[in-house]
Amino acid sequence: MRHRNIIGGYLSSLFDRQLMPTAFKVALFIGSLLFTINHGWALLTDQMTAERWISGTLTYIVPYMVSIHGQYIGRKERIAKNRK
Repeated sequence: MRHRNIIGGYLSSLFDRQLMPTAFKVALFIGSLLFTINHGWALLTDQMTAERWISGTLTYIVPYMVSIHGQYIGRKERIAKNRK
């Protein structure tokens, strides 16, 4: 049951208005850096395939999710620490 609560809490935190601004900034910066490294040449030479666009989209989604995860865990730890 505990894992279900953790996963449910994380999934709901993906849309938490307090966490989203930082996550968007991280995703934009890190995602753009990774997109340029991984797909920049293909974009400039008009070689972007459907698979590359999917991969490029994930290049932004993953940093967003990692940022939310870090913020979510940090918030949980602060709450637990304040309860003691």
